[in-house]
Amino acid sequence: MRAEPQAASYRPDTPLASLADWIGDPVAAADFPQTLLRFRNDRHAATVGLAGLTDAEWVQHFGRFTPLEGNLPEPMALRYHGHQFRVYNPEIGDGRGFLFAQLRDGEDRLLDLGTKGSGQTPWSRAGDGRLTLKGAVREILATEMLEALGVYTSKTFSVVETGEALTRGDEPSPTRSAVMTRLSHGHIRIGTFQRLLALEERDHMAQLVDYCLAQFPGPMPPRDAPGRDEPAVQLMHQLVERMADLAASWMVAGFVHGVLNTDNMNISGESFDYGPWRFLPKWDPGFTAAYFDHQGLYAFGRQPEALHWNCGQFAVALRLLVDAPPLIAAMERFGPLYMAAIGRRWCWRLGVASRGAEADGTLVAACEATLRETGMSPDAFFFAHRGGRDAEGALADALAGYEPVADDHPYWQGEAPQSMLIDEVEAIWAAIAENDDWRPLADKVAAVRAMGAAHGAPPEPAGHSPQAEAT
Repeated sequence: MRAEPQAASYRPDTPLASLADWIGDPVAAADFPQTLLRFRNDRHAATVGLAGLTDAEWVQHFGRFTPLEGNLPEPMALRYHGHQFRVYNPEIGDGRGFLFAQLRDGEDRLLDLGTKGSGQTPWSRAGDGRLTLKGAVREILATEMLEALGVYTSKTFSVVETGEALTRGDEPSPTRSAVMTRLSHGHIRIGTFQRLLALEERDHMAQLVDYCLAQFPGPMPPRDAPGRDEPAVQLMHQLVERMADLAASWMVAGFVHGVLNTDNMNISGESFDYGPWRFLPKWDPGFTAAYFDHQGLYAFGRQPEALHWNCGQFAVALRLLVDAPPLIAAMERFGPLYMAAIGRRWCWRLGVASRGAEADGTLVAACEATLRETGMSPDAFFFAHRGGRDAEGALADALAGYEPVADDHPYWQGEAPQSMLIDEVEAIWAAIAENDDWRPLADKVAAVRAMGAAHGAPPEPAGHSPQAEAT
């Protein structure tokens, strides 16, 4: 069974403050007309010692952004560049968000509390710095579903409605506004390194490499990896491992992020920043989530390619510190790491014990063929065939010899699986928009969390926590 997040004491720690002179800009939150608490994630607030806040205290910190005790004295909008749909943009940064606080959990991991919709910053350009309430609700649903499906994701920590009427060109306007706080294992992006390369800030890049190795620890590169003692090479290997696992986790979840720009790639390997996301209604490699992705650059089946390309941009940035060959050697590991992660995660979601890379690859291929032939959604497929049940033909042959895991959770005896298809997302939002009815959202979060408990702990993702040296 999945272990519930463990409660811990509040432990502020702000190591990013040592980089503050060049990594961000001090900002202030917008003064919102109202602050109505709509969602507080006490399950994860407990992990950082904040579940005991009263609602009034919560709103003061996550609606008015009064500093947490002993934490950052003022918010910081982070600076970065990025490739946006593979076009380089040097004029971006935190345009409607900021880093609000840093703190440790009970396992001594550093976590960030960052915002979305908290007002204008030096990087807002023509934007208003705001977030629609619908966008915040969609992020709650995305993060809850992805966490339940074993994806390493940010957590939607808080949503506070802010009482402003926003105009947006891609949805009915005016629409309601909100400020959201997310809990993440850091907000350092590939684009943060790209900015330092563009400005030729070698010393700052070396500092940032050291920061990432210290705060997002992971395994050493393989013993035969060239340049393995170089900090930049170590971080390159860790990012490749994390991105390969992240791509696999999205594919097994049937999830389409939609906007895989380098400024949306977290060095910690954590999935975050959910805009036009979708879950697959059926297995379709060409399915695209973002209406503005006219070329299908970030379509479902192209997500591994996109993350591999983004790793390449990280390698280009690190050329400011090290020569190319050891970075290329790290890049060459992406494919095998991705295939191993697909097999490991596929078996986990299907509820069978892995039999190794070759057998797992054959199983995945057979499952994909069944998905294409039947037109089933991934959610329906994995539920129907949990532990290998009800398999026929080639799928049954591929599953021969696979041992089912022990499943006694009542979820698996239910009539249908949980899903997060667009019609249900729109229905949950309609209840809020039309009747201010938040019950369907609360019910869905509870149901999805029960599904997560039924799945149990996901397979250990490579590179997300300290591990022994690779051999």
